[in-house]
Amino acid sequence: QAVNADAFVEFRVLGKGGFGEVCACQRRATGKMYANKRLNKKRLKKRKGYEAALVEKRILARVHSRFIVSLACAFQTKTDLCLVMTIMNGGDLRYHIYNVDEENPGFAEPRAVFYTAQILLGLEHLHQHRIVYR
Repeated sequence: QAVNADAFVEFRVLGKGGFGEVCACQRRATGKMYANKRLNKKRLKKRKGYEAALVEKRILARVHSRFIVSLACAFQTKTDLCLVMTIMNGGDLRYHIYNVDEENPGFAEPRAVFYTAQILLGLEHLHQHRIVYR
């Protein structure tokens, strides 16, 4: 079934990157929340990032792990390529390292071990699918 921007209601910006931004969005038909990574076409063209965007789309569509976001759908608007992905509640790891306790950045060892294990399980899943990415 074809999907376009009208299928979603956008909420706040979750993060920004070199080619665009990621916003929280909700599917109108189901009410389910997602993260919409909007990649600006002009920036992609200027920085020769189209191929990288397509590789990212193919990888996200192939990967199904608890520890890696996966692609729900993709579409384009006049200005953006949009990758709609599962949303990971809890925010960015960098935020938790530096902003949760500004007086004492970082984690206690048990928490660091927990996050490290999750990252390794995600990497293991990628390697099982013969994917090496970033």
